[in-house]
Amino acid sequence: MKISGGLRENGIVVGNAYDKYGSGNPVVRWIMAGFESALSELVAQAAPTTIHEVGCGEGHWVLRWASQGMKARGSDFSSQAIELARENATDQGLSSDLFEVRGIETLQAGRDGADLVVCCEVLEHLEDPVVGLQALQRVTEKYLIVSVPREPLWHVLNMARGKYWSSLGNTPGHVQHWSKRGFLRLVSAHFQVVAVRSPLPWTMLLCRPRS
Repeated sequence: MKISGGLRENGIVVGNAYDKYGSGNPVVRWIMAGFESALSELVAQAAPTTIHEVGCGEGHWVLRWASQGMKARGSDFSSQAIELARENATDQGLSSDLFEVRGIETLQAGRDGADLVVCCEVLEHLEDPVVGLQALQRVTEKYLIVSVPREPLWHVLNMARGKYWSSLGNTPGHVQHWSKRGFLRLVSAHFQVVAVRSPLPWTMLLCRPRS
């Protein structure tokens, strides 16, 4: 699967800096297995007929769901990431039309709506995450799954593996940092949180729109 490998667009790091999904490192594989298990469990709980992944990067999850017969699509602000996602789709014999260039703040009800909206590892990149959550409110018809790195654990684990020492373990492009409690408080102001998962080292929430 093609990944961005640290590409930048408008000064912002896009996609994945390395192939964490295809890594041969046993620790990375164990961590990603935990993330996949939590995400798959919450997707099953939502039981969607349509999925829209916002901030899909190179398209890993959209392609996984599409290959399982789900009606999934993805969007990302980065034209470079979407080009890679389309190439990955073609390589897997799937339609490149599954992916669109779309910034989170431009999402519109109807056009971009889905039973389940998935937004993983996106909000920590936004200067104003409330604007992002308001956009997700517009397009979430039944359920939202959202995840962010859990701090300060994320910083500590980065430094433990010898990464990003000059920024005290902060991943390039991460401008927001939440503890589990802090992220719950933020999201609860906009959505009803119905399930919480903590795959190391993330916080992942299943939410419903507030009536």
